[in-house]
Amino acid sequence: MDVSVTLWVLTIVGLAALIAVDFFIGRKPHDVSIKEAGIWTVVWIVLAALFGLGLLVFGGGQPAGEFFAGFITEKSLSVDNLFVFVLIMAKFAVPSQYQQRVLLIGVLIALVLRAIFIAAGAAILASFSWVFYLFGAFLIWTAWKLIQEARAEEQDEEFEENKLLKAAERRFGVADRYHGTKLWIQENGKRVMTPMLVVMLAIGSTDVLFALDSIPAIFGLTQDPYIVFTANAFALMGLRQLYFLIGGLLKRLVHLSYGLSIILGFIGVKLVLHALHESGVHVPEISIPVSLGVICSVLIVTTITSLRASKKQAAAEAAQAQSGDAPKDSIDV
Repeated sequence: MDVSVTLWVLTIVGLAALIAVDFFIGRKPHDVSIKEAGIWTVVWIVLAALFGLGLLVFGGGQPAGEFFAGFITEKSLSVDNLFVFVLIMAKFAVPSQYQQRVLLIGVLIALVLRAIFIAAGAAILASFSWVFYLFGAFLIWTAWKLIQEARAEEQDEEFEENKLLKAAERRFGVADRYHGTKLWIQENGKRVMTPMLVVMLAIGSTDVLFALDSIPAIFGLTQDPYIVFTANAFALMGLRQLYFLIGGLLKRLVHLSYGLSIILGFIGVKLVLHALHESGVHVPEISIPVSLGVICSVLIVTTITSLRASKKQAAAEAAQAQSGDAPKDSIDV
């Protein structure tokens, strides 16, 4: 898809305007209700759908299909990010009324850093086609790693700060409590960070680590930097509302890692086939409609099986609790 500089500028300005509106509406710290989160989640999904339809009208079916496939993939991978966001919020004991501000700034940091990643990835792929082999192999390895983590009986459910975050805390110091939405304060004559700034940096830097698999994944669906960027932008900007909407349901998505591993493995194979095709080897390539169908099918099946498994597990735990209470009641009598 041939994208002019003017269209790039208009797109960035439009996204910046949407972010400004979102920031203005949520500028006052408050507890986000399910209704508010649901409305804004629908708004962001509708905006993404309208953008995809615009690509269909003005760019054709290929760019539109690539955008929807990329958006759905990035959205599904971002849901996995929410597990870590929950751990970060718990680690830093973020008050509920400040969580939306933390997520908004954290997502903005992630969006800027991902834009840099996308630009670098596009330049590398344009110069070295063999990088598709590396991306494909990395996604297949990531898929296997997700399966191994999902099958592990014990998982570390505590967020650990990365080295960069620890270095910033040592360099500037951190206040012992939150000071509203302030990021810096004066303490004993020294300018120190507040926990609000620390948790924002934690969210942003952690999302960059997730970009290591999501960026190659979407490049496996399209090599158009414009579509890669816009799909990432729409997926990330609705992440804040999605956090409040399905936060309580995250633990019920017990098969999500399996579903994401299948999607990443599938895209990894697609990248390897594309690389072989570029090298002159006559192999079948996976089309965008097939990719979109596989991604949607996997997500639907994963959601259904997760909810069923969670329901059975809850029923089993309830039955076990009742049977465990019986002997105690008898002894009391």
